[in-house]
Amino acid sequence: MYNIPDFLEYLLYQKRYSTHSITAYKNDLTSFHQFAEMEGFKKIEEINHLVIRKWLISLMENGLEARSINRKISSLKSYYKFLIREGKVQINPMSKIINPKMSKKLPEFVEKAQMDNMFDWDNVFDAGFEGIRNRTIILLFYNTGMRLSELRGLKKNDIDFSNLHLKVLGKRNKERIIPFTIDFKKDLLLYLQSIPADYCHTEYLFAQRNGKSLYPKLIYNIVNETLAKITTLRKKSPHVLRHTFATHMLNNGADLNAIKEILGHANLSATQVYTHNSIEKLKKTYKQAHPKA
Repeated sequence: MYNIPDFLEYLLYQKRYSTHSITAYKNDLTSFHQFAEMEGFKKIEEINHLVIRKWLISLMENGLEARSINRKISSLKSYYKFLIREGKVQINPMSKIINPKMSKKLPEFVEKAQMDNMFDWDNVFDAGFEGIRNRTIILLFYNTGMRLSELRGLKKNDIDFSNLHLKVLGKRNKERIIPFTIDFKKDLLLYLQSIPADYCHTEYLFAQRNGKSLYPKLIYNIVNETLAKITTLRKKSPHVLRHTFATHMLNNGADLNAIKEILGHANLSATQVYTHNSIEKLKKTYKQAHPKA
C-alpha cells in the first residue's frame, strides 16, 4: 500500500545500500506508517507534513535522541523523493520538516595506555583458538579502523601479505586499500595457523565452524567483553575501536586526508570530528602542566 518493498528494492539494487542500512530504512518507514494508520491515514497521498511532525514529536516525547530523529527524517526524505519520482505523490511534505539540532558529542575512544595494556595482559584473552581469534579481531579493528560489516566480509584472499595491505569492501561497495604493519602480519599468520582442522574450509577470514561468516552480535560481544576488562567507557563497541584508531593516528601526526581514505569517509568533514579529541587532549595537558592553569 505504501510502496515500501519497491523502495527497499530500489535501495538494494540501484543504490547498492548495505543490508544493515536497508533494515534501518525498513524499520523507520514501518514505524512511521503504523503511526499514520493509527491516525486514520490509509493512503500515502493523504499524509501531510502535520502528520509527520506529530510522529516526530511523539518520538521525542518517548525519549528518542535528536541523532535518531534525524536519521528517521533522512529515511523519510529519501522515501518521498522515490515516491515523487515514481509518480505516487505530487507534493513532498518533507520540504516543511526541519531537523532538530543535535548536541555535538566527541567520539569516545580508548586511551593508548589502555590499548597497550590489553595486549600485554595475559588474562585479557583466553588460551586456545578462540582467544587467538578474539585477540586478532581486536587487533584488526585497532590496526585498520574498519567497520564491523567490513570485518565480517573480509576474505582471506583480500590480504596481501607481501605488500602489507588488505582490501576492504566498504559502503556503497567501494573498495579501499588499508596498510598494516609487519608485527600485525605475524598476528594474522598466527591466527590462520591456529584455525582447527575440523572447521569448514571457507573464504572468510573469520568464520564459524560451519564456514559461514561470524554473525554481528558475536563480534560485538567479543569487543564489548574485551574492552570491559581495560576501560570504563560507557560504549564498548567495534565503532569505539574505529574512533580509537583514528584518534591515535591523528595524535601521532597522521595527515587528516590519509585518515579519511583509510576510514573510507565520503568527505573530510566526517573525519574532522577527531581533531576535537586532539584539541581536548591539548587542553587537558595544558591545565595539568601550566602553573597558572
